[in-house]
Amino acid sequence: MLYLYLKAIHIIFVVSWMAGLFYIVRLFIYHVEANDRSELERITLQRQFEIMQHKLWYIITTPAMAISVLAGIAMIWVNPVLLSMNWMLVKLAFVLGLLVYHFLCQNIMNKLKQGIFTWSSTQLRLWNELATIFLVAIVFTVILKSAVDWIYGLTGLVVFSAVIMSAVKIYKYYRLKRK
Repeated sequence: MLYLYLKAIHIIFVVSWMAGLFYIVRLFIYHVEANDRSELERITLQRQFEIMQHKLWYIITTPAMAISVLAGIAMIWVNPVLLSMNWMLVKLAFVLGLLVYHFLCQNIMNKLKQGIFTWSSTQLRLWNELATIFLVAIVFTVILKSAVDWIYGLTGLVVFSAVIMSAVKIYKYYRLKRK
């Protein structure tokens, strides 16, 4: 029964973590695009985005990440046989990638706060989709486990990634066309 409680906690906080990751990059995009505004608007908007980013990151996203990871570790501690399953090792590799993504987002946030703009809004839109790719990969790995040959899974992930990246490029084309 403990395992099921841990699993429920894990799922709840993964949802919160992912929501935070999706929204933080959206705030980065708005933060960068504020540079195209008048100086007064830019300063006002960027200050507000810094406040919003800080609160989202330290009150929601990072605590949700920590609780997700701790609940996941506790699930493995309660049921260590999970580590002998190939799908779990694949999932953990994707989770490691998501953790790297998380801390790279923190680095972007800190640079924006310092007024260092190294990413364009288009690059950030593409970056935002990487979290989606990790989410899809993790969910499909957990749900399908060993039901799908890894080559089909990898092919599907590559095709899904290409579709998402193409959608971002198409959106940019139409967004610029409207201006």
